[in-house]
Amino acid sequence: MHINRQTLRKALRQARRALCSSEQQHAAAALQQQLSHFLPASTKQLAGYLASDGEIDLSPTLSWCHSKGIATSLPVIHPFSGKHLLFQQFDCNTVMTKNKFGIEEPALNSTKIVELLSHDCLLMPLVGFDAQGNRLGMGGGFYDRTLAPLKNVSMNTTNSARRPLLIGVAHDCQQVDQLPIEAWDIPLDVIITPTQCIER
Repeated sequence: MHINRQTLRKALRQARRALCSSEQQHAAAALQQQLSHFLPASTKQLAGYLASDGEIDLSPTLSWCHSKGIATSLPVIHPFSGKHLLFQQFDCNTVMTKNKFGIEEPALNSTKIVELLSHDCLLMPLVGFDAQGNRLGMGGGFYDRTLAPLKNVSMNTTNSARRPLLIGVAHDCQQVDQLPIEAWDIPLDVIITPTQCIER
């Protein structure tokens, strides 16, 4: 199963990297349209990411959020553990730096950290997905470890433990028939692509 996941990762990463710039731009715009219709009207704080390695680009979505008064954050690799993510406020004035993977992230500023449970929605990149809403990540486990505390937190409660809506976003070419699932995989609430919305 481990080999199968690694084989899938390699093939799916190649597929998304093979998309030309115009295909990427079209997909990013179509995704923004999908998300603008799907996101709850009550959304005030949303976490996104900056695309790399052929991931679908959230730039149009983040710009749309800012135009609607929705605050946004981006993941930052935890400076001490190095294996978890923090989320930090992001806007057009945010000072950026490159992390150990060469991916841009906000320069660490403890006054700009947004607590995980303060988010209404998390937009998460993925390598692969299936029609059952299962997600295949990059294999580093950053999101799985970061989101593990949410496994037993309800999304629908009205108390302070209400968790964010977990939304996986991807290109349509990243869909497979069925993914092998591991115990540590964090289930998503929905996966959204430029053409479809798969709710669990």
